[in-house]
Amino acid sequence: MTTREYWVEKAAGLNFRRQAFINGRFVDALSGKKFENINPATAKVLTQVAECDEADVNEAVKAARAAFEAGHWASMHPAKRGRILMKLADLVRENREELALLETLDMGKPISDAMAIDIPGCARCLHWYGEAADKLMDEIAPTDPSALAMVTREPLGVIGIVVPWNFPLLMACWKIGPALAAGNSIVIKPAEQSPLSVLRLAELAQEAGVPDGVFNVVPGFGETAGRALGLHMDVDMIAFTGSTEVGKYFMQYAGQSNLKRVSLECGGKSPHIVMGDCPDLDAAASAAAGAIFFNQGEVCTAGSRLLLDRAIKDEFMDKLMTAAGKQVVGDPLDPATTLGALVEEKHLERVLGYIDRAREEGAELKLGGTRPADREGYFVDPTIFDNVTPDMTVAREEIFGPVLSVMTFEGEEEAVRIANDTIYGLAAGIWCRDISRAHRMARAVRAGTVWVNCWDPTGDMTIPFGGFKQSGFGRDKSLHALEKYTDLKTTWVQLS
Repeated sequence: MTTREYWVEKAAGLNFRRQAFINGRFVDALSGKKFENINPATAKVLTQVAECDEADVNEAVKAARAAFEAGHWASMHPAKRGRILMKLADLVRENREELALLETLDMGKPISDAMAIDIPGCARCLHWYGEAADKLMDEIAPTDPSALAMVTREPLGVIGIVVPWNFPLLMACWKIGPALAAGNSIVIKPAEQSPLSVLRLAELAQEAGVPDGVFNVVPGFGETAGRALGLHMDVDMIAFTGSTEVGKYFMQYAGQSNLKRVSLECGGKSPHIVMGDCPDLDAAASAAAGAIFFNQGEVCTAGSRLLLDRAIKDEFMDKLMTAAGKQVVGDPLDPATTLGALVEEKHLERVLGYIDRAREEGAELKLGGTRPADREGYFVDPTIFDNVTPDMTVAREEIFGPVLSVMTFEGEEEAVRIANDTIYGLAAGIWCRDISRAHRMARAVRAGTVWVNCWDPTGDMTIPFGGFKQSGFGRDKSLHALEKYTDLKTTWVQLS
């Protein structure tokens, strides 16, 4: 039974982990403070969670450092570390319904997406890095025969991981997997809107065999717990996914403290380009709708700027409106729902504010733009604006909601110019039949990922993910992610 009633019944039986997880056990915040965790679909309190601050971060970092120095994980045979990570992946699969429900209740995403995309993606990521743990090879440099120069890759130490609320567990696993595979200890600060699934993962990590102190979770707010982690003198690196605004704070924290490494995956305003020779307008229109409405548009790679060749615009818009009309706004616990609730009231007001601004600046509202009258939570209807110009706010700022801006162009050169007219550079899509044009445009568009004749088609772990410009730097996924959690050491032995 996978009806709404099934998921409502399962949700009612959940046992929420409400405390911080430090040195292998759940503990209250030292201050005793708690904060309310809200279900965005109902605007009601789910539970209260420990509100960690600097004192708790200090305890978590102390535990992580002690575990790293003891070497129970860092010096473990890489193959054994890998087996533990693969065991954790198995436990994620075994507990997939519970974890999917935690994601849905915490941030409002449809249960169907959490079950089909988020949780399988978490398990796949952890398993992949478990398999990769003993595949990293050191080097012997081609020196003169009188010397032996060894280049070895070593873990950094204590990694601070700060993750967003839109994919609470998946974004965490993209960092947990390579950080642990490389032998580091970690302290995770989940978003205050969505701490529940990462706290449960900590418990599963302990069950899988991760030693005490290696995996720590400090729920709390960015201005306290997040800031304390960023400024901590004994944290060797911050791996961050979130807004560009907050990413810049972590750059400052690094400079104000110990010059810790920083890896940033930040905002996006991704262009979705449909050329006049698009090979399949129906597929492109369906992809364009999915690119902006999936996960309520709360996606850093959301295709929020749709660039249409003027020659095919009218035909494409008809198909786009049909595809958008298939979106079902509703209870995230209903498997039929495709567009759930925005994460919190503050964010809902922000998205509605952008919609109002678009109207004021002259964009033509073609669809949506309102809150559903029959919903108590933080919902907004799928929204499409036509006749948007590149200088409008709706075309320039990351809205992080189901709001699409449609612009037109004439010719390849103008399409690339509009696409690159942004401070961001995370992702882009190009639809065209001419393979030479596809390659030219893919090279010309400044983005970390460019999809051709598709949009974000796979969760393949073999490809790196990250951005250009103010979308950040450093890469998640693939073997390249392991590079940022390690450092190179040269050992020179003079033989004669």
